[in-house]
Amino acid sequence: MEISLVTAFLGGMLALLSPCSALLLPAFFASTIGARLKLLVHGSIFYLGLILTLVPLGLGLGAVGTLFIDHRQALIVGTSVILILLGLAQMVGLGFDFSKALPGTQRLQQQAHTRKGLVRTFLLGAASGVAGFCAGPILGAILTLAVAQGSVPLAGLMLAVYGAGMVVPLIILAALWGRIGTRSMRFIRGRGFTVLGRQLHTTSVIAGALIAGVGVLFWTTNGLVTAPSLVPSETQGWLQAMSSSVSGPVADILLILGISAAILLVWAVNRRSSVRAQERAPDTRKETLR
Repeated sequence: MEISLVTAFLGGMLALLSPCSALLLPAFFASTIGARLKLLVHGSIFYLGLILTLVPLGLGLGAVGTLFIDHRQALIVGTSVILILLGLAQMVGLGFDFSKALPGTQRLQQQAHTRKGLVRTFLLGAASGVAGFCAGPILGAILTLAVAQGSVPLAGLMLAVYGAGMVVPLIILAALWGRIGTRSMRFIRGRGFTVLGRQLHTTSVIAGALIAGVGVLFWTTNGLVTAPSLVPSETQGWLQAMSSSVSGPVADILLILGISAAILLVWAVNRRSSVRAQERAPDTRKETLR
């Protein structure tokens, strides 16, 4: 399980640094937000938008995975083959855009360009989680692993970690944007190179190798069951005890309250922006008359 979460986090990072995005999101956050405290607020709202798109997708695929528990061996083989194929596709630069297959995503992207403030950040996060031609095989690999978990909560957690893998480097790069030199920027963006007449990119090759490697590991470790644990058993026991202590009706109520508070926050910010726009309108008209 730990390997799946690490893969999801690294997949989010590599999706952010994919050649198609070319660090557009960090540059956008650095140029439009500026202050670090404000950057953290916008980063949190961006992550909220991400998980509201990604986590339900993961939960749905986790539910699908539970239907194949009785056919675990076939699920392991199928997952491994798909991961290896997606890894090879990522390495050679083949991609696809999940946003074109999901209804409403194009509309979210259009609204994100017309709104301002936290509402724009929220909508941008909701659209960015599944958008991107170059990052398509990466997201496809994470979704495949989510199905293979055979558990709804674990599949949702994987997609939440994938989103965190996008947000953490996004905030760090945006905060340090003015201090990043040309040489460091080239290193972060990676570089293209040619093999047998085909143009490849270092970031895509690294991401593809990671996906294919996880596919091979998934096959040889019986779905990561016999894979070495990255977290000590004592820590795992403590985490399980903590998770069991916060489960139940209280946790469900807190989750509902948290989502409701986030929706109210976005609504309040949107309403505040509208009021300000209405207040500025008379001033603009007066200046025009003058």
